[in-house]
Amino acid sequence: MRVLVTGASGFTGGHLARALRTRGYDVRALVRDPSQGGDLRAAGIEIAVGDLRDASALRRAAEGADVVYNIAALYRQAGLPDTVYRDVNATAVGVVIAAASDARVRRVVHCSTVGVHGDVEHPPANEDAPLRPGDIYQAAKVEGERIARQASARTGVEVVIARPTGIYGPGDRRLLKLFRGVARRRFIILGAGRIFYHLTYVEDLVEGFRLCGEAPAAAGRTYILAGAEVTTLNELAAIIADEAGVPPPRLHLPVWPFWLAGAACEAVCAPFGIEPPLYRRRVDFFTKSRAFDITRARQELGYDPTVGLREGVRRTLSWYRANGWI
Repeated sequence: MRVLVTGASGFTGGHLARALRTRGYDVRALVRDPSQGGDLRAAGIEIAVGDLRDASALRRAAEGADVVYNIAALYRQAGLPDTVYRDVNATAVGVVIAAASDARVRRVVHCSTVGVHGDVEHPPANEDAPLRPGDIYQAAKVEGERIARQASARTGVEVVIARPTGIYGPGDRRLLKLFRGVARRRFIILGAGRIFYHLTYVEDLVEGFRLCGEAPAAAGRTYILAGAEVTTLNELAAIIADEAGVPPPRLHLPVWPFWLAGAACEAVCAPFGIEPPLYRRRVDFFTKSRAFDITRARQELGYDPTVGLREGVRRTLSWYRANGWI
């Protein structure tokens, strides 16, 4: 099996590329900056240099591949215009699939997000739940899914869409503030903390991606990939605290003052491209429920997450400590 992984210099794409190489696959990684490919080369992964929006670079990178895993994406950054999110997370998806078609690639696995469902009113949500994106990142991901399906119909390339929940594990920084705040006894919960939070350990996720690339029944399908356990935010914080050897967070504060403060910070910082010290998206972390049903992935892919939440938290905390982040 020969595969191309885009976004391989990032957390999720890097884990996927190394996991597939460990299984004996011939792996090529697309990176924008060749200096970021050192650890990938050391793992026996071939490096292709190019931008996700560069059709000729993508065609060269996809040459000879059986499956392309499109993991590259632009996550939330302060001060970026909406057009940049659409270019990378939506328009470029069509470029990837067209390049795959030109290179005679059989299948493209496109990484989207459960964020396309927005706030889940009736958890757990499955793949057929309404699409209600709440910001430009999520809206661009919805558009990317639409473009992927259209490109598949036009080119004949099999497309599988994967929607992961919150990804965590060694190397992740998105949830570092949560882990560090709890471990240092500085984490304050806004609101009651009873909203659902659903995580995916990165090793389980990359196995889900692999199954999306290889299961015959997956062609043309969409799958939510998540861990087997769903907790409330209070329960998640308590597990992190227990593994860190500290008491669980007890302080709860009302949401609305922080939401207003976040809006004010965004208004001041965004025009200058400065990362706000507080923004509404961070406040949404405490208010929006995220709980999902992975029955379809279990039944059609044989997806079976094996890393329990407590074990995943333990491994992640250990890695943070070993690298001096906590």
